Amino acid sequence: MNLLTRALIPSLVAGAIFAQTPAKPALANPVIGNPAIDKPALERFIRRLKLVTPQVAVKIGDPKPSTLAGLLQVPVVLSFNQVTQEMVFYVSRDGRRIVEGNIYEIARNPFQREVDIIRTDRQPSFGAPVGAPITLVLFSDFQCPQCRVEAKSLREHLPGEFAKEVRIVFKDLPLEQIHPWSRPAAIAGRAVFRLAGPAFWDYHDWIFEHQSEITAENFQPKFTEWAKTKSLDLVQLSRVIDTHALDAEVDGQIAEARKLGISSTPTLFLNGRKLSGSVDWPTLSSIIKADLGFINK
Repeated sequence: MNLLTRALIPSLVAGAIFAQTPAKPALANPVIGNPAIDKPALERFIRRLKLVTPQVAVKIGDPKPSTLAGLLQVPVVLSFNQVTQEMVFYVSRDGRRIVEGNIYEIARNPFQREVDIIRTDRQPSFGAPVGAPITLVLFSDFQCPQCRVEAKSLREHLPGEFAKEVRIVFKDLPLEQIHPWSRPAAIAGRAVFRLAGPAFWDYHDWIFEHQSEITAENFQPKFTEWAKTKSLDLVQLSRVIDTHALDAEVDGQIAEARKLGISSTPTLFLNGRKLSGSVDWPTLSSIIKADLGFINK
């Protein structure tokens, strides 16, 4: 599910791709030798480059020095209905040229930036212990049908094929604009993890198995009934949830996802390598084996 894409598609179909902006030079009136850029011109260029329609806001950040001589690093944030996507562009100092892409150091993991952003400590996990050759991080939404498919595949196949090589870490990314009970479900899961640790995975499996039966109206009573079957302390669970102590945790994971440029679920990161959408097990197994081959060389 991708809200930014949803915002773009109707205008594309209607033919209003560029918001009827008259053609102008890509970056007019550059400031030579000064780390300032023509932000309106850069916005026009990015809107055209990325087919960004008027209802999507574009915020151009201030330029910063980059690791490449002669290029300034410029952060750009696209936002629509509280959903954001962060991007980075590199602009020449004279403001005439723009570069899109990543800067890599050959001696380092090509996905080190992503690894550095993702927090894996104190998160629900299963599989191999901390320090395993591969850490597979999953950003998921309990109300997302594709996430249900991905979750079932991982739970069925990963322990059997890569029990000693792969540790999987679960991260919440509720897309609450289109999934009304995804955030309450994320907070409830955090509460279970905080109070009962491994019981989180029972909750994870239960909620995906019964996803089609759950609504925004019946989530709370269904969650309470499930908690009773696990002999969880309902008073403690309610206390943790009602104080909103876990909202900040969920918000932090949403912010983390934005830094990583995630706008849809499920999204996997295999040792930092981004894999968007539900990945079928044969394909994911092949990618894991390939990555293990690079690690073991």
